[in-house]
Amino acid sequence: MKVYTIIGGVNGVGKSSLTGVLRTLLRDLGRIIDVDELTARGGLSPLEGGKEALRRIRQCLDKGVCFTQESTLSGFRTEKTAAEALERGYAIRLFYVGLDSPEECLERIENRVRHGGHSIPEPDVLRRFAGRWDALGRILPFCSEAHFFDNNNGFAEVAEYRNGELLLKGSYRPRWAVELEEYLSETP
Repeated sequence: MKVYTIIGGVNGVGKSSLTGVLRTLLRDLGRIIDVDELTARGGLSPLEGGKEALRRIRQCLDKGVCFTQESTLSGFRTEKTAAEALERGYAIRLFYVGLDSPEECLERIENRVRHGGHSIPEPDVLRRFAGRWDALGRILPFCSEAHFFDNNNGFAEVAEYRNGELLLKGSYRPRWAVELEEYLSETP
């Protein structure tokens, strides 16, 4: 089965770290496409890194192989890729990472920069955080499965999305998961 896996979440939530965890657990991630890694490893500008990621996604779709993409879901590119993948017979799954506040995201980005990683402009993080539920709402209809992880203190799976409904798991309820449940219950 061809699988398109999306690792989603706002900047700074830990998408790359979750990708690392999932690499040890899943055998069908296929080619992992991470714009930040492509940019850093290739000495590319962010624009060039984005173009390279799109080229690699196109190759995967054309060859019909499994692939994984990290995304903030903030633009429409991931949605377009999901629509095309679905038309080409892919199963689409989402692993979403959340945090309760944009301040947590910004602190993690600052920490990443202190350790030699890349920065993201604060206005971009704040905009993406504010629009995260709408962005998520656009991608969920394409997904055959979606799993939601809180990264307040390691990755804890707190919900999954099935048949148009968010099902909270366990007794731990981060604020963002409750907000997401409310958002989805109010969205037609």
